[in-house]
Amino acid sequence: MTVHVRSAVKSYGGLRVLDDVDLTAPGGQVTVVLGPSGSGKSTLLRTINHLERLDSGYVSIDGELVGVRVHGDRFKELSERAILRQRSRIGFVFQNFNLFPHLTILDNVVEAPIVTQRLPRAKAEARAQELLARVGLADKARAYPRQLSGGQQQRVAIARALALEPRLILLDEPTSALDPELVGEVLAVVRELARSGTTMIVVTHEIGFARDLADHVVFLDGGRVVEEGPPSAVLDHPRHDRTREFLGKVTRTPENA
Repeated sequence: MTVHVRSAVKSYGGLRVLDDVDLTAPGGQVTVVLGPSGSGKSTLLRTINHLERLDSGYVSIDGELVGVRVHGDRFKELSERAILRQRSRIGFVFQNFNLFPHLTILDNVVEAPIVTQRLPRAKAEARAQELLARVGLADKARAYPRQLSGGQQQRVAIARALALEPRLILLDEPTSALDPELVGEVLAVVRELARSGTTMIVVTHEIGFARDLADHVVFLDGGRVVEEGPPSAVLDHPRHDRTREFLGKVTRTPENA
């Protein structure tokens, strides 16, 4: 699934968080979005599945507008049912897990396929068990989120995103809420996903991940795309001073040492 973001503008009050952003994430590839806190990375990700509505501009996936349709010379919001249908084809992994605390790990994973795809529970559970095994948590199916470490909870969140069999997965800083020693186990799962050929857009500070697995790197600052290109260009030979300044800071932190 190829994602196009065109002329995207989003403001909160007087603060313009996205400022005329143009971005293409090619199908079957991994696009990594880097940038300092407050640069608009998470907002950009949330506009792709219409969790945030753009003030102007649009998002399309494989040529289909997301969240809106053309009505005369403007865009008109789709119905909530139509938006949910579109979201069901997009996996989203939040930085703070967003698991349902009152449900078991298995039930967290089967919930969406049963509700949105009307999948029979037996089939949904079989798929969930396979996915939990894939992320190394087959033995935790009957546990509750509070009984798992942060790294384990994030792996469950990834399994939940995969349960809808999406062709596009959005990951919003999937390791930022984790202790440093737990980062590796989540990145290992993300790396395995990246090799599967699923289109992925990842917001992260993990420069090593971007260098190893990204096909395309985008550096966002002040709500604008400052620089983009293959990892070898953006990370090793950045053209802009702001990119060089950012990379100089993050590569010196213990997390990225």
